[in-house]
Amino acid sequence: MQFRVIWDQPEPCPYLPTETARLPLRAPPRALTPSQLDEQLAAGDRRSGRLLYRTACPSCSACEPLRVDIERFAPSKSQRRVWRRNAGDVAITIGTPKVDRERVELFNRHKLERGLSRSGEALSDQAYRQWLVDTCCTTLEVGFRLGERLVAVSILDLGQASASSVYHYFDPAESDRSLGVFSALAEMAFLRDRGVRWYYLGLYVRDCDRLNYKADYRPHERLVAGQWVPG
Repeated sequence: MQFRVIWDQPEPCPYLPTETARLPLRAPPRALTPSQLDEQLAAGDRRSGRLLYRTACPSCSACEPLRVDIERFAPSKSQRRVWRRNAGDVAITIGTPKVDRERVELFNRHKLERGLSRSGEALSDQAYRQWLVDTCCTTLEVGFRLGERLVAVSILDLGQASASSVYHYFDPAESDRSLGVFSALAEMAFLRDRGVRWYYLGLYVRDCDRLNYKADYRPHERLVAGQWVPG
């Protein structure tokens, strides 16, 4: 499949402040089929809106795509505690991604209150749609509610034998619930029932606390020098 390069410029690395990042954005010629998405994920691609990207950094290879083998996954003791804590009162819904005030406000609270926004500015409805709702593949939204209140959202790309966690955000007031862990466990349970084997968690960077937690999901593999190797 031939991709059209939309943007390709070096920029400051968002994960390692002393490094320079290069993440070329590429547009597929058409929407990806589930099997085509499997191929792109296995090659190390991630999705942003209707575009795909993978790292091509000039002097650093710290970013390693990580995937969990759902068939063999065994939750740790702490992950089982998170499941028990939330499974009784957090309702889970799965449907088509959407943009509305409830979602955008929760997204911005997560980014701004946790210091995750480089610009320090709130994301607009249009930007939210362009990043998380517009897509080039089959994409699902996994919602988590306490009563009527939306407390977390995950965006999940679905292939034939694999799925990719695109982004997860949650209510900072519910940080003690570890909803990010709960969402990963819930999504893997959903995917296992669909016969999906690989759950892609995005990039792992050993020296970045925002990303190295992904190694806690075992067994997993990491893409190193073009080869998937056990983590």
